[in-house]
Amino acid sequence: MRAICIWTVILAFGITLSATPVFAKGLQDDVNQAATIIERFQAVPEKGIPQTVLKDARGLAVLTVIKAGFGFSGRGGKGVVVARTPQGWSGPSGIGTGGAGFGLQIGAEVTEFVVILNTDAAVKAFAQGVNVQLGGDLSVAAGPIGRNVEAGLLPVAAVYTYSRSQGLFAGISLEGTVIGTRNDANATYYGRTVNPEDILSGKVTPPATADRLRKVLAKYTVLAKY
Repeated sequence: MRAICIWTVILAFGITLSATPVFAKGLQDDVNQAATIIERFQAVPEKGIPQTVLKDARGLAVLTVIKAGFGFSGRGGKGVVVARTPQGWSGPSGIGTGGAGFGLQIGAEVTEFVVILNTDAAVKAFAQGVNVQLGGDLSVAAGPIGRNVEAGLLPVAAVYTYSRSQGLFAGISLEGTVIGTRNDANATYYGRTVNPEDILSGKVTPPATADRLRKVLAKYTVLAKY
């Protein structure tokens, strides 16, 4: 009986995520959402991602995650990852994450995440098209916040992570989180089968519909010499 109840909750959770506007549409909506999230994070520079972090970033992953449940808890999220190339920022590659547990979560909570890829190895991990475990495959740390960050102290991890929930912004560790490639979403978005390595290396020309995201990235990251 208990097993039946658990699977009922799992099914209900999946239906809730698929019916939620954040998760019900395709990659273009994730691309637009990523641009908006970056703008929100940087709206208050004193509490945003430091410029010293952004200007040297090799890539960024931006995710919207919903955590929901009643006794049994689960979460699902999706977004995009982009990388710096000799021609500027790459086109977006779709990514997603999910998980389940037995925490005391009641109701639902939406959290936005920005993951800074500090190294070429971090970008390569996302480009391989397999699941990436933060803290396992890549070292991860809660990112520093605000203007006054000593450049000489950075980076201390391959990946920095930040979150925004209910208007509250913070550096947060996502150690143990697994992020995977959404190949079907990429194929639909680009109109053909593409692999994340070609997207993130710049071999795949970004569509015009990614222009807003790339302009936002250029504005806030101040493209450094590749």
